[in-house]
Amino acid sequence: MPAQKGKDLLLKAADGEAFVTVAGLRARQIAFNAETVDVTHAESAGRWRELLAGAGVRRASISGSGIFKDEASDALVRQTFFDGAIRSWQVVVPDFGTVEGPFQLTSLEYRGDHAAEVTFDLSLESAGQLAFTAL
Repeated sequence: MPAQKGKDLLLKAADGEAFVTVAGLRARQIAFNAETVDVTHAESAGRWRELLAGAGVRRASISGSGIFKDEASDALVRQTFFDGAIRSWQVVVPDFGTVEGPFQLTSLEYRGDHAAEVTFDLSLESAGQLAFTAL
């Protein structure tokens, strides 16, 4: 995959039947993790650790920061946090694909400097099975 513009990675939240782009994100990231299940025993070859394939818990986390550019996306994100709701989200990675599934908004922070705009940071944690659609 050749180099891509960071601004082309999009974070979208489900709002009814459609997905709404979370406006004003200046930085965003998605991370995938899988825990391991250690099944090493006294007779493991050379006393090397052995892992059980496919047994660990998988999870994804999303983070982003930026400015809200419209009231609709600001209200949607804010209400999702205060409701403690699990909502369907999409992450569109250019020339890679789309990751979609349930996430819980676990952190929402607002910050303001005296001579600058109000910015926000948000964090999401996966709350169920995710689907990947290649582009």
